[in-house]
Amino acid sequence: MGIGMRELLIILVVVLVVFGTKKLKTIGSDLGGAVRGFKKAMGDGEAEGTEVAKQLQQAAPDAEFPETKAAAKPAAPSDNKAA
Repeated sequence: MGIGMRELLIILVVVLVVFGTKKLKTIGSDLGGAVRGFKKAMGDGEAEGTEVAKQLQQAAPDAEFPETKAAAKPAAPSDNKAA
């Protein structure tokens, strides 16, 4: 249950008739340029991502939030007695 050779050939002929050879050549080159640009951007993003992560790790120690400290330390018994 997939696209066989016959179906693929029919689709190719229909696309060729609808768009024409010049338009298909233009569409193919534009699509190839878009894929190349996407791959380049993904490669640049990965390189920048690792640099940013290293900078963030070196920049400052982990933050400590008051809620975390309060939960970690048991509350001291209070001497205040309700009247």
